[in-house]
Amino acid sequence: MNCYPTYESQTDVVFNVHWRVNATDGTYNATVYGTVGVTYVAGSPYTPYADLTQAQVVGWVQDAMGPEQVASIEANLATSIANQVNPPVVTPPLPWATTN
Repeated sequence: MNCYPTYESQTDVVFNVHWRVNATDGTYNATVYGTVGVTYVAGSPYTPYADLTQAQVVGWVQDAMGPEQVASIEANLATSIANQVNPPVVTPPLPWATTN
């Protein structure tokens, strides 16, 4: 997370979250990552940086993205794993190549 050292009379105020979502089916894996901006509004409840929880920050990220983008990311991860299980494109050996 990126923070402003001081902002609106608070210390270490998060303004940018780098996120990563991993998916696995036990054999195949997929990952998507990015960043999202978050804004602290003066007078809003404030949690000191040292007291932030993963659940709280994940909530910020999901709120900033919106439910449609969160669902799209989850669908893309599922598709990525499905494509690893059953590749939509393959490159078989050349038919005239000899195998030893």
